[in-house]
Amino acid sequence: MRKIFKRTICIIITAVLCLCVSACGNTTKKGDLWDSALYLEDTELGKGDKELCVKVEAGDKTVTFIIHTDAETVGEALSEHKLISGEKGPYGMYVKTVNGITADYDIDQSYWSFNKNGEYMQTGVDATSFADGDSYELVYTK
Repeated sequence: MRKIFKRTICIIITAVLCLCVSACGNTTKKGDLWDSALYLEDTELGKGDKELCVKVEAGDKTVTFIIHTDAETVGEALSEHKLISGEKGPYGMYVKTVNGITADYDIDQSYWSFNKNGEYMQTGVDATSFADGDSYELVYTK
């Protein structure tokens, strides 16, 4: 009788542990960030006199865009090719989607960080003028 009781307790504990482990795992798989991406490889776009390099980083993947444009701002150049979208706010465009990948702070505290040479920019994409050959990064941040 005692052996059956120990075995039953062991089975119950194992079942509870399995349930706990599976509950802590990702039960509603959201998929990879890049599932909705427009481009999965480095891409060259546009025609124009100036060249702009923009690196998009999300998760463990990076895609670099070389954009040839006559645009004046980073935001204009990226919008020309539908690489960004967002909402107009009091400080300019709040970028929510980059290369088809959406970051929504209200849902999971994620956002797109706008950087130059690894340093956070103090201006938004639509207020940032660039010179020929400049490089920027848009980094999915949580």
